[in-house]
Amino acid sequence: QLRFVESGGGLVQPGGSLTLSCVPSGFAMDYYTIGWFRKAPGKERGAVSCISSYGGDTNYGASVKGRFTISRDNAKSMVTLQMNNLNTEDTATYYCAAVFAPCAGTRWEVDFGSWGQGTQVTVSS
Repeated sequence: QLRFVESGGGLVQPGGSLTLSCVPSGFAMDYYTIGWFRKAPGKERGAVSCISSYGGDTNYGASVKGRFTISRDNAKSMVTLQMNNLNTEDTATYYCAAVFAPCAGTRWEVDFGSWGQGTQVTVSS
C-alpha cells in the first residue's frame, strides 16, 4: 500500500500559519500525484489540495484556495502544504495520499489511496 507519514500539525490562532509535511513510507513518490485531505469530527471529508508527480499541476479545494499552497521536492521525497490565514473551519486531521486521477478537474477529490495516521491542526484563540 502507498502510505505516507504526515507531520507539522499543531495549535495555532486564527489568522496564523502552519506548514505540513508528507513523506512516503517505504517507496519512491516521484511518479505519483499526491493529495492532501482533511477530516473533522462530524464533518464530511474534505479535499484540500493536489499536486502532480513533477509539480506542474496543482489544484485546491474552494475553501482553501488563495490561502494554502502545495509544493513538492522529489529529491527530498517530501510534499509540503503551506497554510496561511487559518480559521477555525480549518481545524481537522490532515492526511496525504496518492491520487489516481489528474489534478485538473474534480476526480482527484475522490480517487485516492490509503491515508496514514494524519496530523492534527487546531485553529483556536
